[in-house]
Amino acid sequence: MATGPLAGVKILEFSGIGPGPFCGMLLSDMGADVLRIDRKDGDRGDKTHVTRRGRKSVALDLKQPDAREACLRLMDMADAIYEGFRPGVMERLGLGPGIALARNPKLVYGRMTGWGQEGPLSQAAGHDINYIAITGALHAIGTAERPVPPLNLVGDFGGGALYLAVGLLAALLHARATGEGQVVDAAMSDGAASLMAAFYGHMAGGRWTDTRASNGVDGGAPYYGVYQCKDGRWVALGSIEPQFFAILLEKLGIADFPRNRQRDPSLWPDLRARLEAIFLTKTQAEWIASMEGSDACFAGVLSLTDAPSHPHHVARETFVTIDGVRQPAPAPRFSRTPGRIQELDPRIGAHNETGLMSWGFTRDEVEGLRRCGAL
Repeated sequence: MATGPLAGVKILEFSGIGPGPFCGMLLSDMGADVLRIDRKDGDRGDKTHVTRRGRKSVALDLKQPDAREACLRLMDMADAIYEGFRPGVMERLGLGPGIALARNPKLVYGRMTGWGQEGPLSQAAGHDINYIAITGALHAIGTAERPVPPLNLVGDFGGGALYLAVGLLAALLHARATGEGQVVDAAMSDGAASLMAAFYGHMAGGRWTDTRASNGVDGGAPYYGVYQCKDGRWVALGSIEPQFFAILLEKLGIADFPRNRQRDPSLWPDLRARLEAIFLTKTQAEWIASMEGSDACFAGVLSLTDAPSHPHHVARETFVTIDGVRQPAPAPRFSRTPGRIQELDPRIGAHNETGLMSWGFTRDEVEGLRRCGAL
């Protein structure tokens, strides 16, 4: 039985890539009953597809009228659905929000795209790097010489999946209070722009320059950055506040730097050179032993291989291993209704019968869909 604060909430997911699966993972980890509509000719599932964990899989051929009617019936029974196709695709299938909400007025209909449902770029192909490029986020991240793609965290997962999840949950609260469903238009370009809110505010207030690697938290300031150690590994500093900066200088034996001029950019090149020379005198492990846990705001830069074994993660059980696959545990944590991983990525169509029947289809109806080739 599912546990978590969303236990009992029924969500229909139309299979996609990137942010859609990640949103489904979050909702499932929090207890939602997420039924995923997969393509009929999809793969057999892979336990290493971590973001596809926790859902039931029903494989339908959406070219078949009976399959599309089955989807509409599922929408009738769902609290929320979400899809990640280009604008207009669901309408052409006869599964758009106009039809769905007419049948189920309480339905929350989530739409995950890169550019949004309208606008000059709405029909263009793209990926995370493109969506964050037009928001200022990509320009602001990287070295002085060039922008650096921050994985696909800012557009796909931060600006996309998280905003979709928050939007769905907010609309569900509204639907339960009023009986009114609605469409949630979650565009990754919108979400990435929203993530930049603080920096647009800083720039408007004269606290941020629009030049990469010249500000306090973009790698410009020497007290907020990474440094290489004697063994070639790296450490990270985040000593922004004056009291933490003072502890950093004390621990590194720097007594002659004027602490009241911490934010003076003219002194940054010299301080950076001194920090680079100091950190090269010891290995990462030696620096961790002497500085981790202090208020210098220090951490070792760990690889994906090493991170799960960090004592803090071990103590909090931040990572779990299921069937040999190490993966992040559900987050956030709930004191009364803890979430859990419901299952690993299932074989495509693994729940053709059980998934549909748990949502109200009879066995005969399932068999009928199978006989006509819709299932």
